[in-house]
Amino acid sequence: MNYGWRMTNFYKKMCNFVAGMKEKVILGIDPGTNIMGYGLLKIIDGKAQMMTMGIIDLRKAGDSYLKLGHIFERVTGIIDEWLPDEMAIEAPFFGKNVQSMLKLGRAQGVAIAAAIHHGVPIHEYAPMKIKMALTGNGSASKEQVAGMLQRLLKLKEEDMSKFMDATDALGAAYCHFMQIGRPESDVKYRGWKDFVNKNPEKVKK
Repeated sequence: MNYGWRMTNFYKKMCNFVAGMKEKVILGIDPGTNIMGYGLLKIIDGKAQMMTMGIIDLRKAGDSYLKLGHIFERVTGIIDEWLPDEMAIEAPFFGKNVQSMLKLGRAQGVAIAAAIHHGVPIHEYAPMKIKMALTGNGSASKEQVAGMLQRLLKLKEEDMSKFMDATDALGAAYCHFMQIGRPESDVKYRGWKDFVNKNPEKVKK
């Protein structure tokens, strides 16, 4: 087993603790079965700044199981590279298409598994809560969310992604930033046992 990334992340977290937790990195994830968005914020002295955002393109990944494997590999790679202290992930929106919801739930679960595997705490937020936190309107459009993020983070036009999946992911991270020191997220997981206890319907016996 490779313990290198574990020691690096542990060292980084210990340095943050010694410094009074003035610095924190938050990874935001917008689950998707064709395109999954991600965005990272660095919090310094209570102020947020964007580190990066992008997408995991799954459109050419083949069948659904290959997509899940690709999600795990890419989220793992992002965590290894940026060493987030916490992950904020958007909860699936429950629609009428059961098959689509099943696939989306699997994609979200694999991203959560990657974070748990790396010891990164997860916070889950409903789409409406993210929109409300950013815009004050739980029914805001993706474009409105992106526009608000651009203003809040003072991003240039060239810094913005053409994929709303990326800005949605950054929105999840910013929503969590706004919750720091306030009431907890809708759902949070601190390990496999905690995840199983809170999601018994997802455990296959």
